[in-house]
Parts: sequence; C-alpha cells; structure tokens
Amino acid sequence: MNSAPAVRKPAPSLAHLTTALPALVSLVLPLALDDSQMSVYVLLCLAGTVVVGLSLLMGYAGQVSLGQASFYAVGAYTAGLLSVHGLPPLLALAAAPCAAAVFAVIVGVPLLRLRGHHLAFATLALQLITVSLVGEAEWAGGAIGLQGIPDMSLFGFTLTEDIHYAYMAWAALAVTVVLARNIVNSRSGRGLRALATSETAASASGVPVGRYKLTVFTQAAAFAGLAGGIYAFYLGYVAPGSFPVLLSITYVVMVVVGGLGTVWGAVAGAAVITLLVQLLNALGTSPGMPDSAPTVLSYAVYAILLIAAVLFAPRGLVPTLQDAWRRRRQP
Repeated sequence: MNSAPAVRKPAPSLAHLTTALPALVSLVLPLALDDSQMSVYVLLCLAGTVVVGLSLLMGYAGQVSLGQASFYAVGAYTAGLLSVHGLPPLLALAAAPCAAAVFAVIVGVPLLRLRGHHLAFATLALQLITVSLVGEAEWAGGAIGLQGIPDMSLFGFTLTEDIHYAYMAWAALAVTVVLARNIVNSRSGRGLRALATSETAASASGVPVGRYKLTVFTQAAAFAGLAGGIYAFYLGYVAPGSFPVLLSITYVVMVVVGGLGTVWGAVAGAAVITLLVQLLNALGTSPGMPDSAPTVLSYAVYAILLIAAVLFAPRGLVPTLQDAWRRRRQP
C-alpha cells in the first residue's frame, strides 16, 4: 500500500516576511543604542501605541480626534498618582488604560453625537480643559507637576535602565498591534469599515453605529492610556506641559503620513515623524537659533508633510508603497 504523499508546507508569504523582519530588527535595536538614542526609541514606541488606536478611530470609524493626548495624560497621571500613593507599580500601570477608557466612555457619549469638524474641535477643547484642570489640581501637583514617581517593578525586578523601558514600550506596541489587527480582521472590523464609508448605509445594514463608535473611541483611548502609564514610569515625573495641543496634532500627522486605516501605516508614521521631530529639535536648539525655533520648525514641517501627503501620497506612505510594489510585480 502506498503511503499518502507528504503535505508540503507553504512558503512564508511576503506579507509575513515584511511583518517579521521589522519586528525582529526593532527587538534587537535597543542593544545597539546609546542613552540618548534609547530615549528616542522609547518615545517612538509609545507614540506608535497611541497612533495605532488613532488609526482605528480615524481610518476605520471615520471619527476625527484632535485630543488624543488628553487620554495619554489621563493614563500618565493615573499610573503616577496610584504608584506615588503606595499601589504596586504594575497594578498602577494596569489601571492607566482602564482609567483612560472610563474617561473616554464618560466624554464619548455626548461628544460622539457630533460629526466631522465639530467632533474635531470638541476633542481639541477636551484636551485644553483636561490639561487646565490638572494644572489647577493640587492633588496632582498643580502646574509644577507630579514628582517622585517610583521605578516600575515587575515580579520583584526593578526597572532602572533605559533599555528596560525600551522593551516595555516595545511590548506595549506589539500588544497594541496584535489587538488592532484582530479587531480589523474580525466582524467588528468589517462593521467599522462600513461605518467609515457611510453611517447611514452602515445603520441600514444592521451595524450598531453608536455602539461601534463608542467602542472604538474607548479602545483608542485605552491604547493611549497604556502608553501614558509607561511614559510616567519612564520619566518619573509628569506635568501639564508634557501634554500640549501640539502633541495631539503630531499624532494626527503621524496617522495621515503613515496611512489612515492601516495598522502598519500608523507605526511607520510614528517612526518617521518621531525621528523628524528629534532632528528638528536638534536643529532648533543649535547655537544661534531663537527660543521659538523648535516649535516654529515643527509647525512648518507638519504643514509641508500634510500638503505633500495630500498631493503625492493621499492614502499615506504604507498604502502607496504597497500599491507601487503590486504594480511592479504585475506582468
């Protein structure tokens, strides 16, 4: 009797390779970075964590938010305050995304009744109000900020080196990417895509529009809260000035430049803009430059990038590169 032929396993696809290679490179990269570069790496991963959620909100649910840094601030202050008052750091970090999500539910119920630029301006006002209230609250350190946040500790091991926080930020980004991809590929993800196309058509097709909008708004806020909690432990200090309006605008620019509605586009946009911001800060703080140079350069470059993205890559860097690759492979 002839034995059944062995089943040949399919070769890894290009999509799997293009996913695994950047993940592997980013995982080993901290081993080759110095202290200043490690700080940029941590901020890049935290920005990516926030922007992945914002890409879901803007690209899939079609909701524009100019106040994502407010949820980042809620997560940072939650983790900082709880750890300062004696809660174990790991539990304080776990509470950060939960607090941001609860805050998103409270403000999202009235805000998400708005659409388009009305919602954008409302979320911008939300951030201004949140930062102002925190700055006036003595229990949160007031305008001086919350100091004395202890180091993160995991199962008896205290994280004291930058490389420790680099891998923590990498892990947060990895978890966020996996969750976002699962959401996109699920039935809910299909409902979100229908919602972004037309709320009326999605509602007529049986999509619970209000519940989906609030859910993705809350999910994006939780991602931002997680990043904010890590940020608080990494710096050991948070203040209202750490969460300016420019930070929320930066997140939006990251999403648009990388590619709305794509998980990897959000990560790519976060990487490009974070590195560019660091370059502009170095240029703006060089000898002979005025004090306002870093801010002026940031706004100017953001405007140029947005104009260039709209003109030459309206779908973002990642979708544009993917389309170019497909056209090249076609006979």
